[in-house]
Amino acid sequence: MITLRNVTLRRSARVLLDSTSVTINPGEKVGLVGRNGAGKSTLFALLNGSLHEDGGEFFMPAQWRMAQVEQNMPETSESATRFVLEGDSRLTELGEALARAETAGDGMVIAQAHSDLADAGVHDATARAQSLILGLGFQVAELEKPVNSFSGGWRMRLQLARALMCPSDILLLDEPTNHLDLDALVWLEAWLKRYPGTLVVISHDREFLDAVTDATLHIEHAKLTRYGGNYSKFEELRAQQLVLQQSAYERQQDKINHLQKFIDRFKAKASKAKQAQSRVKALERMEKIAPVLASADFTFEFKEPANLPNPMLAITDASFGYRNEDSGEETTILRHVNRSVLAGQRIGILGANGQGKSTLVKTIAREMAQLAGKVTEGKGLNIGYFAQQELDVLRPDDSPLAHMVRLAKDLGPDSKEPSREQDLRNYLGSFNFTGDMVGQAVGTMSGGEKARLVLAMIVWQRPNLLLLDEPTNHLDLATREALSMALNSFDGTVMLVSHDRALLRAVCDDFWLVGRGKVDPFDGDLDDYQRYLMEESRRLREEARLSQAQEASEQAATDGSRSGTQEASSTAGNVDPREQRRLAAQARQLVAEKTKPFRKELEQIDKRLPQLTAERGALEEKLSTQGLSGTDIAEAGKQLKQVNDSIDQLEERWLELSEQIESIQQEMGAVA
Repeated sequence: MITLRNVTLRRSARVLLDSTSVTINPGEKVGLVGRNGAGKSTLFALLNGSLHEDGGEFFMPAQWRMAQVEQNMPETSESATRFVLEGDSRLTELGEALARAETAGDGMVIAQAHSDLADAGVHDATARAQSLILGLGFQVAELEKPVNSFSGGWRMRLQLARALMCPSDILLLDEPTNHLDLDALVWLEAWLKRYPGTLVVISHDREFLDAVTDATLHIEHAKLTRYGGNYSKFEELRAQQLVLQQSAYERQQDKINHLQKFIDRFKAKASKAKQAQSRVKALERMEKIAPVLASADFTFEFKEPANLPNPMLAITDASFGYRNEDSGEETTILRHVNRSVLAGQRIGILGANGQGKSTLVKTIAREMAQLAGKVTEGKGLNIGYFAQQELDVLRPDDSPLAHMVRLAKDLGPDSKEPSREQDLRNYLGSFNFTGDMVGQAVGTMSGGEKARLVLAMIVWQRPNLLLLDEPTNHLDLATREALSMALNSFDGTVMLVSHDRALLRAVCDDFWLVGRGKVDPFDGDLDDYQRYLMEESRRLREEARLSQAQEASEQAATDGSRSGTQEASSTAGNVDPREQRRLAAQARQLVAEKTKPFRKELEQIDKRLPQLTAERGALEEKLSTQGLSGTDIAEAGKQLKQVNDSIDQLEERWLELSEQIESIQQEMGAVA
């Protein structure tokens, strides 16, 4: 196990952990939470050995293998598959040992190296690496592309896949969801649930933490406190703890006041001096209980829009995509889009990675022009756009105050907002930009601070349509909660792209599904969408498998045809094309036989899930009915919990079966 006993950690002169103790047991999945700057990353540095304790004792088993995501951007021309494959350090070491043995010509060592490689899983290593890459949202055609050909966010996904590839006893993940879309996030949750080692994860995504963790460590006031349960349980237990602490503090203050009054009254009387002195000593010995300080959580609100056109905009037979400015060549991603956006709507935009969500939002935001059709805006439409990359609208060398001064000038004298410098300073202060921060260069700020500045600039403009493309990527939990509350009280229209399911659930009433070149309404909730993602992932894997099998068959036929033109003496050992096709058919038959029980169980799950979903809906409707007795409510609640547990178990089993089928297909494909 991992043990901290009275550990003190400092960064420069600042004490981030002060004589704190905690234990992490083998196999636990732990969420590490706390405000930005509380010391979460510093604790990670202690765990990974890059920082040593300034006091106390820290222990981790020396034999434990550790995996973590490298924070540097990879710069290599290696293929994506090779880059992730090299994350398996054990295979890399054994491969190097084999190469040395072959150079030395030592037959015994060579045989042992081959045996060790087999034990380490060398035969299916490539398949495992590619499964990780595909699970994190890459396409089959990208498996052999050079790492340098991908953008920064995609390279960080490859770093994550590389960390998951590494065999480990403890896995450290610092904000692993920041670069993921919802489909990749769902896949990562399922993978982490099956991870057998110890997991310590920093995340500001509460649903992600709820799904993968079973214990929570909270850093506050330089202390580390352990809570049993996931993030929601932590919130519940912490609320109870704060109530008890405040009550204990008030009782202690009453006792202190009583003692102090006695001391003040009798310290000058000789007959009572001894008793007064004993009470002084009692006060000195008393361990003071800290008061529960009011949390200075960040809050804000959107100002009332000047007007609310209805509809906000109408999209008629439009095509969205990219146009190459040099060649004029067009790449169409979405076709024949016909949608309208009404005043007051809350629309969540869903879709697998690369299907065109950001393209849709950028076109509505006037960042790109549609390729065909019409986008008709309502009179007085005022768009507030939060770009996925905050620096798209920020200047790294300018300060928050400079950004606000420029924005006030751009809005002009007709704006109803005050534009004096002191007013702008006060306004920035309401977004936690205080003191010298208003003059600090934006490029030196954290991602969360940049995101808050973008929000401040959007609020200032009093938009009536908010377009938010992954606004929570760098926001901590308190700021995400503040954003959710602000959006719910906003009078205008919201269109939201986010992998934060808690935000989507709290804000959105309607969903659009972007996929297969279309934008359609999605009739269902986020649980239905997660099932859709699993089915879509299964469909794409099956398409990729069939495509690869077809290519292999065509290549085999081509090779057979070429060999037939050679001399008779060289054709004796060649495989006849008909024999090749027969062998391929046999291989397919073998795959079908091996996967048959798994497919049969999948079919049963596919039949059972809709039934359970219907049961859940009926129970939820029953619980919302007025006049139910306490007994009926308790029984319905018990049944609802059982149904929800059954759905969770079946969905997890669905993923396991799908991966088993895919593994068999890949293995047999390699054999064939």
